[in-house]
Amino acid sequence: MRSKIVAGNWKMNKNSEETEDLINELIDKLPTDGNTKIIIAPTFINLASAVDHTEFTNIRVAAQNMHQAENGAYTGEISADMLKSIGVNTVILGHSERRSIFHETDAVISFKVDTALKHDMTVIFCFGEELKDRQNKQHFNIVENQLRDGLFHIDKSAWANIILAYEPVWAIGTGETASPEQAQEMHEFIRETVRKVFGSDIAEDVSILYGGSVKPDNAAAIFSKPDIDGGLIGGAALKADDFVAIVNGI
Repeated sequence: MRSKIVAGNWKMNKNSEETEDLINELIDKLPTDGNTKIIIAPTFINLASAVDHTEFTNIRVAAQNMHQAENGAYTGEISADMLKSIGVNTVILGHSERRSIFHETDAVISFKVDTALKHDMTVIFCFGEELKDRQNKQHFNIVENQLRDGLFHIDKSAWANIILAYEPVWAIGTGETASPEQAQEMHEFIRETVRKVFGSDIAEDVSILYGGSVKPDNAAAIFSKPDIDGGLIGGAALKADDFVAIVNGI
């Protein structure tokens, strides 16, 4: 049975003191008796302290990115082994901002996936179409291609370490809004696409998160859809009360 998951991507926000304060607030306010898996992804420099602060809680810490190489002359980059050495076993890969701002290709993201899986890390694999793709009715093709090129080369056994995160880029900060029905339509398509390649067992077991501006006032409606297993939360993850409300919405 697939897991319910709410992950908070903090992006380039929160210094060391602010990170500690937010984590302490989350520890105080998040439910501890549910089955929902809770993940937070602070900045690289605050990962080690985040791991320490969440050690005896139900909060898991993830990195927002990592380099595909094991080591070497890659100034400013972070390797899988470095993350593992501080207790970080989960990484977000293929985020829409990495694709658009930093020009990461499907080939690069695929390489990163391989490296993470080699180190037995859990991958939150992000993908999704932009506004022009939706307007041109190419959204299903774009999503299928990103899944195929970035992820569909892996072994069936590796799916135990995969979490999918669909990001409708067109509905993030554009003024456009994705309805729960539109989100469900795509999640159903994603699950069926996985089923065609890897079979029903994997398709039914993999968690698919929605990353399209989930907020406290729409979380319950989105999470009620049968193929939506949680959310990858951006801005709302930076406010403890908002993030807790979203977790409670599942």
